[in-house]
Amino acid sequence: MGAYNYKALDATGKLVKGIIEGDSQRQIRQQLRSRQLKPVEVSQAHDKASGGGAKQGFALNLFKPRLSQSDLALITRQMATLIQANIPLDEVLTATSQQARKPRVKSIMLQVRARVIEGHSLAYALGDFPHVFNEMYRAMVKAGEHAGFLGTVLQQLADYTENSQYTQQKLKTAMIYPLFLTIVAVAVVSILMTLVVPQLVNLFKHTNQELPWMTEVLIVTSDFFSAYWWVMLIAVVALVVGTGKLLQRPQVRTAWHRILLKIPFISGLVTSLDTARFASTLSILVSSGVPLLEGLKIAGAVLTNTILRQASGEVATRVQEGGSLNRALSDTGVFPPMMVHMVASGEASGNLENMLERSAKNQERELEMTLGSMMGIFTPVMVLLMAAIVGAIVVAILLPIIEMNNLVV
Repeated sequence: MGAYNYKALDATGKLVKGIIEGDSQRQIRQQLRSRQLKPVEVSQAHDKASGGGAKQGFALNLFKPRLSQSDLALITRQMATLIQANIPLDEVLTATSQQARKPRVKSIMLQVRARVIEGHSLAYALGDFPHVFNEMYRAMVKAGEHAGFLGTVLQQLADYTENSQYTQQKLKTAMIYPLFLTIVAVAVVSILMTLVVPQLVNLFKHTNQELPWMTEVLIVTSDFFSAYWWVMLIAVVALVVGTGKLLQRPQVRTAWHRILLKIPFISGLVTSLDTARFASTLSILVSSGVPLLEGLKIAGAVLTNTILRQASGEVATRVQEGGSLNRALSDTGVFPPMMVHMVASGEASGNLENMLERSAKNQERELEMTLGSMMGIFTPVMVLLMAAIVGAIVVAILLPIIEMNNLVV
């Protein structure tokens, strides 16, 4: 039994679309007719993100099924609640798909259910969608299935996903105001230089009066903006695209990530964000019964900074060789000392997962403080910069006017 996409006409001739489960296209058409629908198109849902190799190429990467963090948290919590109520897994997946309002979510859950009905484990079925259920998610589900407490693991996963969504939302919210302020500043300066200033300085171009150097610079800059604004726009777009292409190269990306870890405030932001994600992921993996070494490899994959990811690989190697986790973290020199001390305490007390969770919360607090400090500095600096630019433009316009008045007197 699998999931099928359909298009059909209802009794009024209106085209309706949806997803339905069945054994074959013929059976799907029969189901539609029993619902007083006239089938127009029936096709099997092919949203699987696994397989395809290089033949699908770039186009497949664009259309691989993905879910938002909120959708993933919702279906995870629904599955956890139903499983903890001792409802069979296939019925859990059916109910979750029926609850879904988005066709993509419904399609994915029905395809996962089809795999489970075929006799596969839930972790194996989720593996068909690696871009929806990442390696950490699948590893935890696998551990939960083997240990017999899948509902509890899914509950932890739902909490983790919601916390990740909350952290991302905080970052986006913190960036809205400075981004808006920057856009407004660029727009104001652009309007002044291309529309307002040319009309004002045009009064001075036809006089024989020697203009102050500030006015001369303003006229040249304004003329350049007016004549070549499109060149500047193309240059900015090319710079953004070119930078993105360069950062796709491993060596360039590694060098850039190393620089980020040396810039004040930025280094604290990157380190706090990544290490919080690392500690939280490792904590939930260890508490779910995933072996520490495997958990380290999975947790390392969630790190976005290349330098920190390489360091996590070194940590996994040292632990595999028999070293302690806190010593391995300390020897890399990139993980926060507070995190290292808390891990050492957790290893000594046999309560590693709880100490990792505390460390993650500590890093999240540091992240909030760093963001607050950055915003507190950025806003007045941006206002002062805008005031300086506008003030310079006003002074450059007023200077020749003042000189002309002095000559008349």
